[in-house]
Amino acid sequence: MLTTTPADILDDKNFDNTLRPQYFAEYVGQEKIKRHLDIFIQAAKKREESIDHILLYGSAGLGKTTLAHIIAKEMGVNIKITSGPAIEKVGDLGSILTNLDDGDVLFIDEIHRLNKMIEEVLYPAMEDYKLDIIIGKGPAARTIQLDLPHFTLIGATTRLGSLSNPLRNRFGSTHRLEFYTPEEIKKIVKRSSGILNIGLDEEGAKEIAQSSRQTPRVANRILKRVRDYAQTKDFPTITGDIAREALHLYEIDHLGLEPTDRHILETIIKKFKGGPAGLQAISSVTGEEIQTIEDVVEPYLLQLGFLARTPRGRVVTPEGYKHLDIHMPADHQDKLL
Repeated sequence: MLTTTPADILDDKNFDNTLRPQYFAEYVGQEKIKRHLDIFIQAAKKREESIDHILLYGSAGLGKTTLAHIIAKEMGVNIKITSGPAIEKVGDLGSILTNLDDGDVLFIDEIHRLNKMIEEVLYPAMEDYKLDIIIGKGPAARTIQLDLPHFTLIGATTRLGSLSNPLRNRFGSTHRLEFYTPEEIKKIVKRSSGILNIGLDEEGAKEIAQSSRQTPRVANRILKRVRDYAQTKDFPTITGDIAREALHLYEIDHLGLEPTDRHILETIIKKFKGGPAGLQAISSVTGEEIQTIEDVVEPYLLQLGFLARTPRGRVVTPEGYKHLDIHMPADHQDKLL
């Protein structure tokens, strides 16, 4: 997929960092979360305390990492960034925690992928700011308890349901990031074009925004790809026509669906008669990883109403058939019940 593969996201790390807002005033969208967090931060600063632990969840690319950076910036503290899969041993977590200062933010992305042993060590660290380390093995083993600085843990996940209840309950506040409106995405694209010194008119911004899957990360990546196209054609400004030409070249339609999205919908329709179909079966037929389907493709198709989850599996909706211009069988509606 052009705009969502992990390799592409890693490749554009510096690009994303350049465009990342530094303060709430620069951050477009998620107004309710911003208000709540701002109150949270101002109250903590008045008490001269670190803020309570925060859990952010929502689809990939909606701004969880950016919010973590902003929280640290607004608090005037440092931020340490890691991810669930990167913390393999208790010693890894201990090294990270003992190197924090009072008030610092520890951001753990994909926190649902922490193993259970790490979680058990994290509980007292979050609640009592204590780290229990076991030295030795067998009968000679003993436990040493270390005092930790009063840090703030910010966890981010795309799968809230995959977090264990004990871990989820230790966060002082939990916030769900929603998909952005077309107008919000347009503002983000305009801001990014200004930072990157890209000529972009109103129609060009609108075309990019409506094809960006209601996701800032995707919007910024499409802007970069359209910029590349415009520069090769020696166009100084991205207009609506130029944006449409570029999006057509990259096979992104006016709703942001890419070849992988359409392939999955068409596979369910043609191979599974519109569904229901299980994730394992869809993955086997399409060759896409289950995690990619579940975390990248499916959320947006559900948001558009092109796909439905039923107790028996995924089913393409009448709107999905219509978008692909495929005739829907008369009895298909019953499968959605």
